[in-house]
Amino acid sequence: MAKEMRIGIASFENFKQRTISIAKGNYKPKNTEPTIWFDSIESMAQVLSSKNQELLKAIRDNNPQSLTELATISGRQISNLSRTLKNMEKYGIVKLDKGKESVKPTLCADIFRAVFSF
Repeated sequence: MAKEMRIGIASFENFKQRTISIAKGNYKPKNTEPTIWFDSIESMAQVLSSKNQELLKAIRDNNPQSLTELATISGRQISNLSRTLKNMEKYGIVKLDKGKESVKPTLCADIFRAVFSF
């Protein structure tokens, strides 16, 4: 079962100050705070575009055993899927389990809540 992921949207400067405070031990993030951060709504929208949301839904609903199977289900090219899913994996949205002959995509989050900081 997938989980909720909190997404933070903050300017680079705010994110940098937050990261420094955490590194210095001056601030300890709460469990309810975002785990991934974007510097703009536009950058978040690139990762969670409507097309990519359909891809996540296809993974959730069909549990494909390989990228080849997901390509058939989604109608997308494997090279495009691989690039998109690797980007999503960086954010912890999906996990790519590499087997001997295939890569199985697994959904890590299916609910997203955005937190904005100005």
